[in-house]
Parts: sequence; structure tokens; C-alpha cells
Amino acid sequence: MIRLERILFPTDFSDFALPAQQYAAELANRLGSTLHLLNVVQDIEMISPDPASPFLLPTGQLPELMAATQENLNSLAQPLQDTGLQVVTAVRSGVPFLEILQYAEEQAIDLIVLGTHGRTGLAHVLLGSTAERITRKSPCPVLTVRPQALKAHAAQSEA
Repeated sequence: MIRLERILFPTDFSDFALPAQQYAAELANRLGSTLHLLNVVQDIEMISPDPASPFLLPTGQLPELMAATQENLNSLAQPLQDTGLQVVTAVRSGVPFLEILQYAEEQAIDLIVLGTHGRTGLAHVLLGSTAERITRKSPCPVLTVRPQALKAHAAQSEA
């Protein structure tokens, strides 16, 4: 029997993540699973053309940014916990897809639920896809949720 005791929802707090959050919370609720909320603060050296340039995030501000991110995760977790859901929050720093995969292994995650930006064509080639990288290398199944998923589901429910 397949048991989904630990569900991971990695979030970047974007609107694209909201449908995946709702799927992850609903699955965790129905299955009695623990929901893990994770945000990865991107490593400045990976996004800055010059690691010494201060235009993105001065290195000294990383602890403050991670603390603010933890507060955002706690705000996201509180309404879920109020419904009786068991929620674990975590903030990591580094390359998002690598940190998500490492967290999934360390926590023995059974399912990753994540949103996609739905990029195609040149934007996909240039920007890559965190969701695609996670799906290809994940130690567990991955459910990707497109931004239109909730709209389509709501339309079917009304019909």
C-alpha cells in the first residue's frame, strides 16, 4: 500500500504557487499527512553576474532575509494549522531545485507538490524550469500544478 505521510510544498510565494498550495493542503488533510512548507532563498552567487556586486542582495542581509522568509512561511502555515493540519516549515539558502531535492531526501518526503510557471518556448529555454529539474531528479513522486488548475477544476465542479 502506498502511504503518503510527508508531503512537501516548496513555495516561492508567487501567485503561481497558490494552486499547488491548495492541492498540497487538501491532499495532506485528506490523507492525514504532515505538510512541509519550504522556501529556498536563492544564493546570490548563483544569480548575480558578479558575486561581489551589491545590486541584488548584500551578503550581510542574508540572515535578515531568511528570518523574514521564515515569518512568511509561518504566516502561510498558521491558517493550515488552525484546521488541524500538522505543518513543518523550513527555509534554506542555495540553488532552489538542489535544496528542494536535498530536503526531500533528508525528510523522507513521500510526495512533492509544486506549482509551475508554465513557461514555454524561448522563455523556458533561457530561464529553465525548477519544476522540470525537480521532476527529473526527485527521489519521490512529484505533482506539478499549473496556474490554471484551480480555474479548470472550479469550472468542472459548477457544470
